[in-house]
Amino acid sequence: MDISPLADRIRPQTLSEFFGQKKLIRKNSFLKSAIENDRVPSMIFWGPPGSGKTTLAQIIANLTKSDFVRLSAVSSGKKQLMEIVAKAKEGIEHKKKTILFIDEIHRWNKAQQDALLPYVENGTIILIGATTENPSFEVIGALVSRTRVFVLEKLTEEDIEKILKRALEKINDKKIKINENSIKLISNLSNGDARMALNTLEASINASRNITEKLVKEILQKTHLLYDKTGEEHYNIISALHKSMRGGDANASLYWLARMIEGGEDPLYIARRLVRFASEDIGLANNTALILANAVFDVCHKLGYPECNVHLAQCVIYLAKSKKNVSAYLAYGKAKKDVYEYGNLPVPLHIRNAPTKLMKDLGYGKDYKYTPLEDSSDQIYLPDKLKNRKYI
Repeated sequence: MDISPLADRIRPQTLSEFFGQKKLIRKNSFLKSAIENDRVPSMIFWGPPGSGKTTLAQIIANLTKSDFVRLSAVSSGKKQLMEIVAKAKEGIEHKKKTILFIDEIHRWNKAQQDALLPYVENGTIILIGATTENPSFEVIGALVSRTRVFVLEKLTEEDIEKILKRALEKINDKKIKINENSIKLISNLSNGDARMALNTLEASINASRNITEKLVKEILQKTHLLYDKTGEEHYNIISALHKSMRGGDANASLYWLARMIEGGEDPLYIARRLVRFASEDIGLANNTALILANAVFDVCHKLGYPECNVHLAQCVIYLAKSKKNVSAYLAYGKAKKDVYEYGNLPVPLHIRNAPTKLMKDLGYGKDYKYTPLEDSSDQIYLPDKLKNRKYI
């Protein structure tokens, strides 16, 4: 008996069974042409959870008759990579390609990502990396430059409905009764995540062969409280967290944090917002807040759920209880306004860099007062038009 999750059991094997991402796999698109011509490059799939990254990678491997090897960046490292490379080299001798799919590739550190480079570059493996994070920030530049980045969009409710109906056909159990409204409800509450929709369907089937809207709501109760079909509640809750911390209410802050964590929010998204808050709202009142927030971001990157829950809680409580000072935030806004209003004002000659004789002859750096050795209290650092301007 196959006890694997429904999402894995009914995973599509061909593009005709794959729903969503019409732009990526439309007729004559780069990706579809590459698959049909068996000239698939190394690539990175960037998209939200449940958008089809893993499924599309497996379909590509099937259609190109390649060996498909899957790694999770959370639980694997360089040792597993080198074992795969060794087998891939053996495959090349038999004219067999190897597609290495690395889920959550953004969780690999720089050294691990660097280890991939030579084998991607020389074609030993075809890399398909999957990430929910912007690869420009989370994947090393050298690796990004050697791959094609494809952006996967959140699935529509119509896509999810088709996936659910296909799953029911595959299950082929006539005892299961589910009406159209229940299918639409699952699609609505799945927030574009096909895996979540299929898991909900499977949980509903396990609970009863008669799947009603009431049952679906019971199964999805906590998720329904956190997100709606437009995603508005997602932004409402991060706003509530931010404002609760700003107002110094640690209890409310902790509650809104728990709502996000238990709803499956990406810990890195929460951590990024905390890093921002540490400077925007606390700022100069407590410089340690930024250090803690940045440390927690690093912990979330390294550990993920559930281990990083307590670190996020510690940070949120600390930020809520800390004194607040928005002077840096407001000051930057004033400086930014002057940048746009006055354009590219020239740097005063005396504080310009003067690495060449010509520059020195033109007066660059002339009469500059070196503060550690002389009184520079009357020295001007702003452009003439902004002389004596105060931002803080």
